[in-house]
Amino acid sequence: MDTQTPRTTPILRTADSDLEIRKLRRHLGHFDILFFLLCTLVGLDTIGTVAARGPQAFTWMIVLAIVFFVPSALLCAELGTAFPQEGGPYLWVRLAFGHLVGAVNTFMYWVTNPVWFGGTLTVSAVTAFTTFFRDGRPFGTLGFYLFTLGFVWFGILTAVVSFRIGKWIPVLGGWTRLALLILFTGTVLIYAVRHGVHGFGLADFTPGWSGFVALMPVLIFNYVGFELPNSAGDEMVDPRRDVPAAIFRSGVLAVLLYALPVLGVLLVLPTKAVTGLSGFLDAMRQVFSVYGGSVGPDGTVTLTGAGLVLGGICAVLFILTLLSSGVAWLMGTDRALAVSGYDGAAPRALGVISERLGTPVRVNLLSGLVSTGVLVLAHQLTGGDAAKLFGAVLSLALSTTLLSYLGIFPALHVLRRKYPDVPRPYRVRYPRTIGWLLTALIAFATVQLLLPGIGAHWFGPGYAPSGWDPSERWTYLAVEAIPLVVFVLIGVAFWFAGAPTRRRS
Repeated sequence: MDTQTPRTTPILRTADSDLEIRKLRRHLGHFDILFFLLCTLVGLDTIGTVAARGPQAFTWMIVLAIVFFVPSALLCAELGTAFPQEGGPYLWVRLAFGHLVGAVNTFMYWVTNPVWFGGTLTVSAVTAFTTFFRDGRPFGTLGFYLFTLGFVWFGILTAVVSFRIGKWIPVLGGWTRLALLILFTGTVLIYAVRHGVHGFGLADFTPGWSGFVALMPVLIFNYVGFELPNSAGDEMVDPRRDVPAAIFRSGVLAVLLYALPVLGVLLVLPTKAVTGLSGFLDAMRQVFSVYGGSVGPDGTVTLTGAGLVLGGICAVLFILTLLSSGVAWLMGTDRALAVSGYDGAAPRALGVISERLGTPVRVNLLSGLVSTGVLVLAHQLTGGDAAKLFGAVLSLALSTTLLSYLGIFPALHVLRRKYPDVPRPYRVRYPRTIGWLLTALIAFATVQLLLPGIGAHWFGPGYAPSGWDPSERWTYLAVEAIPLVVFVLIGVAFWFAGAPTRRRS
């Protein structure tokens, strides 16, 4: 077995940590980290949600790339090289603010992903399959569960197996992203030459406040994740060398891989026809008609010949892309929760690394159970309405994700002050400014997600989420806030459960 000496600093070394970390193997090199980050950062499930806001979405995407994406990359480059231990974001928060904040923050960080995987990603995958292989006809109940549960548990299985094998899912996902988006973008150009595009002028790109309020949470959700590979810090070959290089290269690619498909959707479909769930899929169907097929006067698309074949290939690539996104996030956040288990911020039973596989199998299986529960519950509550299911789960995933970064981003300045002598191979300038700028943006986005339009016209026209009436503001707030309160309480309970481990330390 390829065991290793823990990289943990003296303040993190305990008998429990040494027992678990010795089971890990170093499998992640620069190439692996780069593709891991691509799967983390580039999730195609939200392209339709962004494009539905029209051309101004493209403007806000570029603005937030400058004021949020770049600073967060710099922050994670420093923390990822100064504190490269297993558990990454959990340990940064725990070292900065203590076990209680670390427990709550990490539970929020972790629970986002089985919720997102079992809801948003799985529904997007089944929608892609029915759109391209069943001519839009939905599955019956049995077919729906066979497809979706197969998708969820195949993803869990790839997270369970050794990183030596499992890491190839993110690598495959990176290549499928590049292939799909290059083919889509090239086909948009062909479509534009043959059929023209929906015109919009420079004025349409003018950013507006309502667009900012609606787009900021989902754009920030798209732009987080630089820290995730550090959850497997003790499984990297050389994190101090590889992390900064992979962060900056993946960051450039991620902005391009988001901007081009959003622009392509806006060029092909009228804004009113773009939906959060199927916007990107509808645009794909329409542009692939240039290879074989037609678009009716009412916008109905029929693919034939090469168009049908290429559409099916791209649907498979899309599903693989969704799967790799979910698997990459599960691999990282499951490790963060496992580290919190053997570090005293969660039940010790969750902090067990498999001797044979080198993975946190218990947390992996817990993620699978939560994903399954979310899938079944959301499907039953929405009556099988895929669009409602997608929207409900996406909002919950957005809120839990945003809250978890309220602990991660301020850690930069606090750790500079608390541990000034820790070697920092990469040091960002103005750490306090960067940390608090990012925290302020996250806090604002969180408030606007819970109370859309607050400060202007709370839940008024132009601010209420799609499908909600302004009279339902309190219902919406309850739907968003109650799960968050429950998750915080579970995080506190995890902290209590970790007390025996802390006492041993």
